[in-house]
Amino acid sequence: MTSTIERIDTKETYSEIVVHNNTAYLSGQVPWRCESSDFITQTLEVFNLIDLQLAKVNSNKTKILSLRIYMKNPENYDAMNSVFKNWIPIGFAPSRATICNVTFPNPNWQIEVIVIAATD
Repeated sequence: MTSTIERIDTKETYSEIVVHNNTAYLSGQVPWRCESSDFITQTLEVFNLIDLQLAKVNSNKTKILSLRIYMKNPENYDAMNSVFKNWIPIGFAPSRATICNVTFPNPNWQIEVIVIAATD
């Protein structure tokens, strides 16, 4: 039996989402629409984008298996956790890694989040 790989919103160099064996792999979500340099505002946008991307593959934040959070400034760790705790429902925290002191291609970005989630 051959399993299928579905690629969603494919660009020249990446796909926004790849689904394989009922697992969705989201490309890094960044605050690309955000004009604010405020870390909280950028973080809220990124988590909102994750919600939108997961909905495209019949998933949601309660099905997130793993998160990788990349941040420019480690001093924003507590602020990120505050936003995260309000976003993720109690009892649904995924495995997670946070990497700091990251240099992003866009110097205004302060956060990027990569998600792996189960799908229906």
